[in-house]
Amino acid sequence: MRTPFARRRVMAFAIIAASVAFVGCGPSPWSAEPGDATPSPTVSVPPPVPNDLSSGSTERELTAGAVSAQVDYWSTLSMDQWTAGAVKPISISLLTTVTPDDGQKVYLQKASMIATPANADETFAPLEAQLDAASVTPGYLVLSPYSYSQTFHVGPVDEAATYVTVQFTYDFLVQTTPTSKEYAKQTATDTLTVAIAAD
Repeated sequence: MRTPFARRRVMAFAIIAASVAFVGCGPSPWSAEPGDATPSPTVSVPPPVPNDLSSGSTERELTAGAVSAQVDYWSTLSMDQWTAGAVKPISISLLTTVTPDDGQKVYLQKASMIATPANADETFAPLEAQLDAASVTPGYLVLSPYSYSQTFHVGPVDEAATYVTVQFTYDFLVQTTPTSKEYAKQTATDTLTVAIAAD
């Protein structure tokens, strides 16, 4: 027959053994913190495409040597119609000033546009360049208040394109003196990014 002391020793060993077994089972489910739950997968949302013509028009100030050019860009086609398959017009109006202004004139020898479609992962081949070369010598007079206006067209692009980068190049001829028939050539470039609307 076990004495009370022996029974207490047996109970103590049983409690210790149960405690060790319980500890080996890891943390209890009710002890988990709310933040320990497995996070749900996140959905990647592509950033919005910048659009320099989001308001329908934009204005730029360009500098090429002594020539400062103010260029206005706009499209007669609303931005929701700038789809991949559409022919998308961009109109420009340009006039210049020259510093110092000693009376010499500024002429636009040629203006060109190259459109390159792309998306977040890929850049596609550029469309064929468009060129407006002056039909008069030495070029179109673009010294304020005389301006140059033209409309270029961005043709159909790959259906996977989400935007198009449009680069403009302007070649100016500046008289070296007000009465001179010698000219200095100055070139200005500008780039627009325009979003392609979903069909």
